[in-house]
Amino acid sequence: MIHPSSVIEEGAKIGADVKIGPFCHIGPQVTLGDGVELKSHVAVAGHTTIGKDTRIWPFASVGHQPQDLKYAGEETRLEIGERCMIRESVSLNPGTKGGGGLTRIGDDCLFMLGSHVGHDCMIGNRVVVANNAAIAGHVVVGDDVVIGGLAGIHQFCKIGQGAMIGAVCMVTADVIPFGTVMGERADLSGLNLVGLRRRGAQKSDINGLRAAFDALFGETGTLQERISSVREDFVDNPLVDEVISFLEQQSTRNILTPRS
Repeated sequence: MIHPSSVIEEGAKIGADVKIGPFCHIGPQVTLGDGVELKSHVAVAGHTTIGKDTRIWPFASVGHQPQDLKYAGEETRLEIGERCMIRESVSLNPGTKGGGGLTRIGDDCLFMLGSHVGHDCMIGNRVVVANNAAIAGHVVVGDDVVIGGLAGIHQFCKIGQGAMIGAVCMVTADVIPFGTVMGERADLSGLNLVGLRRRGAQKSDINGLRAAFDALFGETGTLQERISSVREDFVDNPLVDEVISFLEQQSTRNILTPRS
C-alpha cells in the first residue's frame, strides 16, 4: 500500500505488507522490513534499515546526514529494530566515520514528538524517549531506560539499563544501571524502584541493590575500595552485579553521583 504522492527511489527495498502514506520520500539505499508503516510526510535516507512492524509518524527525519561538522559524505549506517514507534518530528541520525559508522536502535522503542538521537549512538531495547529530549552523539543507552521530556544527554555518556532520567535534566556523566536522575544539572537521586518492580525483579534483589547503592556512594574510602567491598558483601545478586560491571567498564565520562 503505497500512496501515489510518495517517492520511492530506485534501489530501495520494501518488505511485505508495508504501508507508505502520502508525501513520503524513501532513498535508494533504504530497507523497510515487513509490516513497516510510514504514516505520511516521512523522509528516510542513507543506508537505513528499519525492522519489521515499526511505525513512523509525520515529519520524522530518519537517516539523513548527521549533525557533525567533520562528516564528509562517507557512507555510514542507521539500523532501527522491530516494533518501534517513532512519533512526529523525530530525528534519527546515522553514524560517522570517526565514531564507528553506525547508529543502532533496538526493538520496541518509543521516541516521542521532537526527540533526537545523534550519530554513533547505541540504543537498547524498550527504551522510551519523551517529547523533545535530545541524545547527543556517541551515547550508549541500555535496555529499559526512560528519558524524560526536554532532557539532554551529553555526548559520550553511558546510561545503564533500567535507569530513569527525569524531565529537563542535563546529564553530563555516566548513569549507573537502575539509577534515577533529577535536576537541571543532573544528580543521581536514587534507584528506579518502580521500574524494577514492573520488570518483576525479586524483592530480595531490590533490597540488596538499595543497600549496595548506599555503600557504593558512601563517604568512606575510594570508589574502588567501595566496589570491592560491595562485590564481597552482595554475592549472587544480578542487579548489584550489573551495577558493578557498569562501574568497572572503561568510559570517557565520570560517574554521576548523588549530591553531597
